[in-house]
Amino acid sequence: MLDLEKTLYDLCLPLVQKTDALSVKTMASANEKETLLYVYADDADIARLIGRKGVIAGSIRSMMSAAARSSKQRILVKFEAY
Repeated sequence: MLDLEKTLYDLCLPLVQKTDALSVKTMASANEKETLLYVYADDADIARLIGRKGVIAGSIRSMMSAAARSSKQRILVKFEAY
């Protein structure tokens, strides 16, 4: 089985400046076929991960949904700044 948390972390790591401030957490969801992943980073790095008009965030979500297809999971990726 694919570790979705590590996969998302590995996708986001080259895009941030403060690599030690990046974290990815899996949260519980009401639906058992749904996995909720949160990306936490500081304000500047979150802006970089989202990109202009959400282009990079959309690409990250697309790659994660393709990665989760083998386990028949639905992935929701949320970006949070702290």
